[in-house]
Amino acid sequence: MPGTDKGMDKASTTRRDLLQMAAAGGAGLLGGMGVTTSALAAEMGRSEKPLKAAFSNAGLQATWCAQGKKAAEFWGKLFNVEVTWFDGQLDAVKQRAAIDNMASQKWDFVAIQAFGIGTLTQPVQKMIDAGTPVIDMDTLIAPLDQINVHSFLAPDNEFMGASVTQALCNAIGGKGKMIMTQGALGHTGAQGRAKGFNSVVKQFPNIEVLDTQPADWDVSKTARLWETYLTKYPQIDAAFFHNDDMALAAYNIMKAHNRTNILIGGVDAMPPAIQAVSEGRMFATVRNPSCRIHGGAIVAGVAAVVGGEKSGQGIPKNVVTDGPVVTKANAAGMQWMEDHFLI
Repeated sequence: MPGTDKGMDKASTTRRDLLQMAAAGGAGLLGGMGVTTSALAAEMGRSEKPLKAAFSNAGLQATWCAQGKKAAEFWGKLFNVEVTWFDGQLDAVKQRAAIDNMASQKWDFVAIQAFGIGTLTQPVQKMIDAGTPVIDMDTLIAPLDQINVHSFLAPDNEFMGASVTQALCNAIGGKGKMIMTQGALGHTGAQGRAKGFNSVVKQFPNIEVLDTQPADWDVSKTARLWETYLTKYPQIDAAFFHNDDMALAAYNIMKAHNRTNILIGGVDAMPPAIQAVSEGRMFATVRNPSCRIHGGAIVAGVAAVVGGEKSGQGIPKNVVTDGPVVTKANAAGMQWMEDHFLI
């Protein structure tokens, strides 16, 4: 379109000038030049008036979810959003009660990670019908063709499962005995990770998968499972866990049984796992970017309310929020980015 480039240049120049003025003289200078702080806020996408947002994720017992809460609150402060939390408590029934409560109140926007697919459809639909933008995080509330969420921010779970499994299979030379400890079977993220695991191990006929029971993200359940495995199986060469919390819980059991020769892979790249990879207690993990997903939900919600962004117009229905495989080589940089809620 004629004039588009010029218009874009003008917009970027305006934004840059506003930032430079703010840096040089703060609110006083901006006011003296006829530029208000609210104009700067609007230019940067920040809401001039405080917005109220409701968030829920699977359960704050999980370190990934706890980090996500901190990230949402951090980005909320930057964008003038007051975040109210409804804890899922790693229980589909308890999360449903919390979301029913959420749906009885008025919010500028809402962001939810469901503990299980299909468990929250009715109250979420009620909020959507009321005109509230609902951002889906990490796992499907319902299939995207069945519920009109504003957007779905999630990693490629199949990639995450496959990449860590591939690293483990390569490390044991393509032969041996493996176990997969799954998350909650109704969680679409866990389903994708299992699919990724299976897609890789089927390429290695000399690898035997001993067990694939779920532990539902629960470290106590993981510990009980692994007490049984270590008694039952004299040889286990590698283990893939659907999150780092379960991987590290199992490692403690392995250590108590003097079985630390088992190579461990996880998902999430949470700080304790990054440290474990650096120290050699875990072989690998992959970043499920909690900060990018929860912070991104804040940005998406503000853009919907303040900027008028529509689902499918301005924001895609599905936003892939991937993170890399974490090794000793990139562990320190990953930790720094997490410390600043960037990934």
